[in-house]
Amino acid sequence: MTCPQCHSNHVTKNGFNRLKKQLYKCQDCGRQFVLHPAKGPVSQETRELIDRLLLEKISLAGIARAVKVSEAWLQNYVNEKYKKVPRQVALKKTTPYGVILECDELWSFVGKRLNKQWIWLAMDRLTRRIVGVHVGDRTERSAQALWDSIPAQYQTSAPVYTDFWSAYARIIPAHRHYPSAKSQGETNHIERFNGTLRQRISRLVRKSLAFSKNQENYLGALWNFIHHYNATMCA
Repeated sequence: MTCPQCHSNHVTKNGFNRLKKQLYKCQDCGRQFVLHPAKGPVSQETRELIDRLLLEKISLAGIARAVKVSEAWLQNYVNEKYKKVPRQVALKKTTPYGVILECDELWSFVGKRLNKQWIWLAMDRLTRRIVGVHVGDRTERSAQALWDSIPAQYQTSAPVYTDFWSAYARIIPAHRHYPSAKSQGETNHIERFNGTLRQRISRLVRKSLAFSKNQENYLGALWNFIHHYNATMCA
């Protein structure tokens, strides 16, 4: 008998599962398994379907039911996937001249409502691409982190429209900063994107049982959608 993961033959019995099947455990890698499992490996086609469903407002429990995989397997799959998601905007081409930036922030939470997370975003009005992102609190420090995440070409030339949150005025150069009320329509595009995030990422819905309990997965889900949005919605 060999371990299905590392192929070691250093395997011992390790009790029974809920179906009364004998469990075995590899002493080298720690993998626990049964002989002749009822369910085989998850196919690549199913994994690709899961990747698409993760971009929709569906809870992990709902995805597990829909594709008929265990919640434990799905959670492990998501954990590994989100670990690999880059945490910075990757722009293949920038348009630094004649562009306008719109900035805004929205809140959600991780674990409990008292643990607020503010998502700061900057959008290129012309291409609708997200060009800057930061997740943190709602202080001047986070406003600075958003500004630092924006490519230098935009920082040196683009006019920037925001709401009247005071942190923006202390960070963005005054001669290019244009605070605007919602009624003026200068931040319509970024505010619409905020709505898209809440409609497409179940973790960001204000009243939901699908909220994140883990900070890393919260960030992974957000960045996963932003990369998808920039690559496909704004191609």
